[in-house]
Amino acid sequence: MTLAGVEGEDRQDYTREESRAIRARSSRLLGSLLRPLRGRVVVAMLIVATSTALQTAGPALIAFGIDAGLPAILNHQDAMPLAVVVLLYLGAAIVGAVLMWHYTMLSARISQAFLFDLRGRIYRHAQLLSLEFHESYTSGRIIARQTNDLDSIRELLDSGIQGLIRGALYMVFIAATLLFLDPISALVIACSVPVLLVLTRWFQVTSQRAFRATRVHSARLIVKFVETMTGIRAVKAFRAEQRNAGEFGATNESYRDANAKAIGVFGIFDPSLVVIGNIVVAVVLLVGGLRVADGGLAVGVLLAALMYTRRFFDPMEEMAQFYNSYQSASAALEKISGVLEESPSVPDPVRPVDLWTAKGALDFDDVRFAYHEDRVILPDFELHIPAGQTVALVGSTGAGKSTLAKLVARFYDPTDGVVRLDGVDLRDVHPKDLRRAIVMVTQEAYLFSGTVADNIALGKPGATLDEIRAAAHAVGADTFIEALPQGYDTDVNKRGGRVSAGQRQLLSFARAFLADPAVLILDEATASLDIPSERLVQEGLTTLLADRTAIVIAHRLSTVAIADRVLVMEHGRIVEDGTPAELIGGDGRFATLHKAWRDSLV
Repeated sequence: MTLAGVEGEDRQDYTREESRAIRARSSRLLGSLLRPLRGRVVVAMLIVATSTALQTAGPALIAFGIDAGLPAILNHQDAMPLAVVVLLYLGAAIVGAVLMWHYTMLSARISQAFLFDLRGRIYRHAQLLSLEFHESYTSGRIIARQTNDLDSIRELLDSGIQGLIRGALYMVFIAATLLFLDPISALVIACSVPVLLVLTRWFQVTSQRAFRATRVHSARLIVKFVETMTGIRAVKAFRAEQRNAGEFGATNESYRDANAKAIGVFGIFDPSLVVIGNIVVAVVLLVGGLRVADGGLAVGVLLAALMYTRRFFDPMEEMAQFYNSYQSASAALEKISGVLEESPSVPDPVRPVDLWTAKGALDFDDVRFAYHEDRVILPDFELHIPAGQTVALVGSTGAGKSTLAKLVARFYDPTDGVVRLDGVDLRDVHPKDLRRAIVMVTQEAYLFSGTVADNIALGKPGATLDEIRAAAHAVGADTFIEALPQGYDTDVNKRGGRVSAGQRQLLSFARAFLADPAVLILDEATASLDIPSERLVQEGLTTLLADRTAIVIAHRLSTVAIADRVLVMEHGRIVEDGTPAELIGGDGRFATLHKAWRDSLV
């Protein structure tokens, strides 16, 4: 599935070819999930079939007890036939109940194994997908896949499938038994089947459309909620609560209306089933009663026929409930399969090249990059950065600086041309070697829930506490860490809320220092810091950049001063290239920027 397909997954107006492709995609996913469980599934089917058959035997045993057991007592004072029927009836009920208990436990294990596998696949695959996917696919939608959609599938597995299987088998067994006991009553039921098929087909088509709409509106509701809570600072800053409440209310109302329409379908289907069932029961009673009066039918058989007729329609309601769950689960599986079908736009190399000890030389050879065909960011870009050189990228917003950094980190691949590390195409470097050789520190110093030590160790999983302490000391972070309540064992809270912005940035520097990459990229790493925090970070920055290739993207020219070389970019091209001193002494764009910066300090 292409990214465009994922972006349009909430559509409701699929073409026939698109619908067929989506169903095939979902079927492949379903098959791969059920394949390891097929042995347990077969056993579960045998159990439920046996249990249902035993439950179906009840009315037939009652008929035999009435027509054979009672006359034996009345005419011959022989209670044995009736006693045998009672024992068989109780035995069938007990064995059926035990089998259903086994089925319930087994189906629960199957359901949990299915969901465990699917939940893990979503999480692992979402992490492997490229940055392009995550920049296009909102966090609310991916959360909906892992929560709301999985809940729909769980509901189907836990109760819906059981209702379908038992209901379908029950109807088949009833039809077969009734055909054996009283073919005329079976014929009366058969006359209602065409009406049931028409009603069921209408329900299938209408409910499918209705429940797809509820899934769409449910996803939109989750997206709106997650985006609001994630951006709560901006909401508070711009007093957007009332406006957001109005937008959420409109989305919520659309979801309510969609649910009302879906429920309305059941409002027609369920009563129609009841009416048809009662009509058939009345006809069986009428026809059977006349035959009993003529002596053509035993009373016990008539009673069994009535019980079977009533029970024949009961599973229809359960199966309708199944279809409710099925529609939700089917739509959920379609969306999940869309995510799992999505392939990384930055794939791992087929024949990876090992690069154990990278030196850090970077080359851009005839590189062209465009996010979309009509949005070219880097046209015919050429650049060589020797190993160990610190390069500062300067330019206006949209000049292509961050894009260049993302190409070096291989968050994206060039549209044309090659980016090389030590002469090797980045697309051929082994992923582990690439992540070890190139590290990127962004403006948002993201900290995960856990201790300070855990967050620093992200740069080198398995690092010892001594190594973590050494990395923190090297970038000047050890002073504030040791002042924390539990030092390196202090929980930083969600997203690092316990430490300041400057301290978070120092922790991210310590993380990068511990990783010890050959190439370090700093993308506006000090842009959000105040002057005291920037000075604190600047000292750690000098240590961090020593003896490695570095690409520093910064609007603050104080950060640029530590660079060996400055590249001024405009519209995806390098318009100035030189040392900071050379460019400051000239009359180009960098000199103008530097003069404006110095004047702002005064």
